Amino acid sequence: MSDFQLHPQLQKDCFVLGKFELCQVLLMNDSQFPWFILVPQRADIREIYELTDEEQILLIQESSYLAKKLAEIFNADKLNIAAIGNVVSQLHIHHIVRYENDKAWAAPIWGKFAAVPYTEQQQVLLLEKLKLLDLLN
Repeated sequence: MSDFQLHPQLQKDCFVLGKFELCQVLLMNDSQFPWFILVPQRADIREIYELTDEEQILLIQESSYLAKKLAEIFNADKLNIAAIGNVVSQLHIHHIVRYENDKAWAAPIWGKFAAVPYTEQQQVLLLEKLKLLDLLN
């Protein structure tokens, strides 16, 4: 973990919300979608199979925990969970809350719209919501 560094593109595009045992929890700075990212804090990992067996299990547990909390907090119609990595090769898992009435439904959101950054007030409200529901324990 000591050699782990968050990819510069993720640093640019996201806010670090906190950490689980294995992963950093990020919020994509795009207010159009509740969009969170888990990044295992391991150096030079591009694929899930490169993690140890124990880390793979922990990743699934942390992803499932995050997904369940997001579904509850945001009353999601669907969650899109994916590890694509074509632009940023560092292993990261997207968790995107989707609604049947969102502007990209039912297509994937990647590349559809330019990001709309959170306002300071939106950030504060979102962080309060997440804290109240103990998202980052």
